[in-house]
Amino acid sequence: MRIARVVGAATGTAKAEGLAGRKLLVVDIVDAAGKVVQSGEIAVDDLGAGVDDWVVLATGSAARQTGSTRGLPVDAAVIAILDEVVVGGKSIHRSTDKPKRRR
Repeated sequence: MRIARVVGAATGTAKAEGLAGRKLLVVDIVDAAGKVVQSGEIAVDDLGAGVDDWVVLATGSAARQTGSTRGLPVDAAVIAILDEVVVGGKSIHRSTDKPKRRR
């Protein structure tokens, strides 16, 4: 699993079977200090994350193990929207929104 920050969305009218109607996000993977270590990844999102949200990604074969992504051609899936990230006793991210399920 990896921590990422949502920086945008991607849309496409032609998608592989099973991906129609699924939201695609552009995310930057960040380290424990919040510094971008990999930018421009695409992740499938069924939780309703938005720009500036921090999320947990399942990547590789693990991305195809959720109930909604099983058997799909997915390499990254949002599996949680983070309300806060604390590293070494210091908060490196705190959501400005109240914790909620955004589906």
